[in-house]
Amino acid sequence: MARSKSPDSLERRLEKQIISRGRGTVFTPKQFAHTGTTAAVEKALQRLVKAESIRRLARGLYDYPKIHPELGPLAPTVEAIAKAIARRDHVHLQPTGAYAANMLRLSEQVPMKVQFLTDGPARRIRVGRREITLKRTSPRNVAAANRTSGLVIQALRHLGKSKVTTDRIKHLHTLLPPHDRARLVDDLRLAPAWMHPHLRFIANGPTP
Repeated sequence: MARSKSPDSLERRLEKQIISRGRGTVFTPKQFAHTGTTAAVEKALQRLVKAESIRRLARGLYDYPKIHPELGPLAPTVEAIAKAIARRDHVHLQPTGAYAANMLRLSEQVPMKVQFLTDGPARRIRVGRREITLKRTSPRNVAAANRTSGLVIQALRHLGKSKVTTDRIKHLHTLLPPHDRARLVDDLRLAPAWMHPHLRFIANGPTP
């Protein structure tokens, strides 16, 4: 990253903090509120963008991109974008739909339009060719956000009863570590009744 002339400038201090977090980090001005006023932080970030030290992804959203030796700056991961938004807005975000299924390797489809359920405001964010939609829902549907059980429930909901096969359930039983499988039983109340036998199988394996 290009350094500003003054080693004590706000721009340089932000630069050092961003570098320490590593490439691939997505962040918002709010994360640097402790370093200066909102206006000063935003101006410092704008200067870093102009210097091509960081990248502006969308309004109020930046990243320190990973660099591929041939392709150049890479797109940030959806997970990194979602975490930055959740931190900034103090909301829960639950991956859903085809994206949830892909995260659990239940589908090879990598959707360009990704949807999260949220207890915060609904919005749509475009980052490059990718579109991220935040869909407001009831607290129940985001109660297991940041837990694998929430991801499993949403992935199975996306597949639907007819496509939740024995092979897919066995795959999840093998894929998930023991502590995540155990949590599925605790979170049964958050899933529709038709999923309960599947979630118990994932948690405990086949009945002897």
